[in-house]
Amino acid sequence: MKNLFKVMFLGIALFVMSGMTQAQVKIAHVNTAEILEAMPERTTAEKSMENYYTELQSQLQTMATEYQNKMQDYEANQATMSNLVKQSKEKEIVDLQNRIQQFQANAESEFEAKRAELLKPILDKIQNAINTVGKEKGYTYVLDLATGAAVYVGDDAVDCTKDVKAKLGIK
Repeated sequence: MKNLFKVMFLGIALFVMSGMTQAQVKIAHVNTAEILEAMPERTTAEKSMENYYTELQSQLQTMATEYQNKMQDYEANQATMSNLVKQSKEKEIVDLQNRIQQFQANAESEFEAKRAELLKPILDKIQNAINTVGKEKGYTYVLDLATGAAVYVGDDAVDCTKDVKAKLGIK
């Protein structure tokens, strides 16, 4: 009876241990900011971004100069202008000021779009390399130290989203 109990205990222990080894999770980390900094393509992309930024700044400076010239002309000749001319000049100045503000807002979003366009191929290349290394090394998760996010999730990763939703009473 004691031997049967020992054999059963040993069998249960082996069964539990085999389940634990199959559920082994391998986690690694990567610093994508460091990798991006070392990529030679980044220099070319940054140069293109600088050129685009300079182009936008030049256009904005041209508009600002035009605004200053119109303001100086208005202030210098305001006393001799008729009400109709004065109103026309004021409208021109206000319209130009609005155009400058609109240009600034559009320039910011255009610059961000250009930045994303230039960096996308580089970031995709990094992501593909992370995916390849993750698969080759058998990692379940690869975490990015630069963002704090999981950048690779292996096929055997456990997703407990449904369990958490159930615990919260969410369907």
